[in-house]
Amino acid sequence: MDQTTFLVLLVVAAVVGVIAVGAILRRNAAAATEPSESPFAASTEGMRRCPSCGVGNLVTESTCSNCGKKLS
Repeated sequence: MDQTTFLVLLVVAAVVGVIAVGAILRRNAAAATEPSESPFAASTEGMRRCPSCGVGNLVTESTCSNCGKKLS
């Protein structure tokens, strides 16, 4: 491989890298404008929220596991 071929390949690799970085930055900018969601699923089935602090508690609990107040 001569020096000219090597330089052409190097320039092509640099252009591909710049295009990839631009695509990543555009994707991150688009994601920042959308409402954020947690990447983790959370089920609230079988739970009820404390009216005082808002923490989820099991349906079978009579007091909040966070603040200790009575659940209604």
